[in-house]
Amino acid sequence: MGGIKAVWQRYSELDTKGKMVWWGDFLIKNAIYIIILALVAYVQWFSIANNFTNQFLSLGSMIDIINRASSSMFLALGVGGIIVLTGTDLSAGRIMGLMAVVSASLLQNPVDIFPAKMFPNLDPPPIIMVMILVMMIGGVIGMFNGFFVSTFKLHPFIVTLSTMIILNGVVLWYVRMNGGGPIAGLTPEYGQFVRGTVDLFGTPVPHFVFFAIAATAIMWFVWNKTTLGKNMYAVGANAEAANVSGVSVKATTIMIFGIAGVLYGFSGFVEAARIGSNGPTTGVMAELDAIAACVIGGVSFTGGVGKIRGIVTGVILLQVISVALQWLGVSSDVRLIITGTIILTAVALDMRKYQAKK
Repeated sequence: MGGIKAVWQRYSELDTKGKMVWWGDFLIKNAIYIIILALVAYVQWFSIANNFTNQFLSLGSMIDIINRASSSMFLALGVGGIIVLTGTDLSAGRIMGLMAVVSASLLQNPVDIFPAKMFPNLDPPPIIMVMILVMMIGGVIGMFNGFFVSTFKLHPFIVTLSTMIILNGVVLWYVRMNGGGPIAGLTPEYGQFVRGTVDLFGTPVPHFVFFAIAATAIMWFVWNKTTLGKNMYAVGANAEAANVSGVSVKATTIMIFGIAGVLYGFSGFVEAARIGSNGPTTGVMAELDAIAACVIGGVSFTGGVGKIRGIVTGVILLQVISVALQWLGVSSDVRLIITGTIILTAVALDMRKYQAKK
């Protein structure tokens, strides 16, 4: 409340021209949020006007949005740290896709239940072991990206684009070992571990929602309460100044990319069980939603700026947009166009704020 009173007091002291400038800046800074709010209001009116049984702003719709946001949260939390470092990660979706098919192939039902098992002589290993394995592989791939970015001073766009292409080939090769068909027939225990529900105030909430909450809490702690988090912001704001002050830019970059890879690996583990049937298209372009969510949530490509709460807000808002467009009957191709437009608009507004500060 004190912050609101201070803003109101400063606003009251402005002259007419100053107030007009203030409102102009306010509208530009919050344009994305205003557009989303207008979209939500329109969809709600649309659902009422057409006498839909379930309205857009209903409990069921909100739960659907939370479920969608939770499954997307892991990638966004990983990409967010890389954007704070003034980078990006185009390989996020492919790392997730590879870890999804690996998880699925290791946790298929026995041959006597599911004859099309990819490794017929392999008994399903413990679920936790598979989870740790794919997180480790994801972390190694992430550190590989960070190593090339920090050691050879390559732009993250180029490094992660190359990794994305390489992993795309690896995923295709891996799935071809299964005859090119989808990897399905997962063990009930795996599905229960990820998709099982907990009754919360009479509403079934999937386990992966709680996984997303835990991952968010852990990343908040890393960003705000650890030396690595402080170094991340310092490197993102000014790498040369951070290096002079004793921060290891190389180690920080590799660690942030590595943590992102761990999150991508866990995302693949969750996604494999969530969708049940995995193939070469699993995770394709998932990084776009993650990047869009981060930008909408205020994680700046100029570096050194971003909060975990902003990422969470961005993920939820992006899913609100997706669900709203589905309610309006917008086709998937148009939804992709809109998502791309949102990214472009958000980055343009972010750069305008950066230039205004300079």
